Amino acid sequence: MNFRTSTQPEPRGFLIAPMVDILLVLLGFFMLTWSFSRQERELDVQMPSAGEAKEQRRSVGEVIVNVKADGSLVMNRRVMNPEELLDALTRVAQLYPDQAVVLRGDQRVDYGHIVQTLDLCRRANIWNVAFATANIPSTETSP
Repeated sequence: MNFRTSTQPEPRGFLIAPMVDILLVLLGFFMLTWSFSRQERELDVQMPSAGEAKEQRRSVGEVIVNVKADGSLVMNRRVMNPEELLDALTRVAQLYPDQAVVLRGDQRVDYGHIVQTLDLCRRANIWNVAFATANIPSTETSP
């Protein structure tokens, strides 16, 4: 004897809850990455401009050292003295031997501060140092 009646399952409609969950995760991801991309651009550093400068995409583990106009050193939004910067760069170089460092110097900074920062990179065994510049918007039109 079969007491069960065979019923047809009702077709399910569009489930909105999983879609909302996915959208909230994506929204959180994009807000977090946007926040990190703005992190170094908000500092009070006006870089010198270069006519042939090209906008580079930032990599995930990029180390950026800012040299402000007064000569103060900033790494990861933290003002450091030269000894602290040397310690931080040494730890980075031990963990990632080929780590690149991007040096952003203010256009009004004394050149001696830039050389001092390059010397700190060298003492920390970091050889891959790049200089950041601002791009000049082109006013000429090419034929």
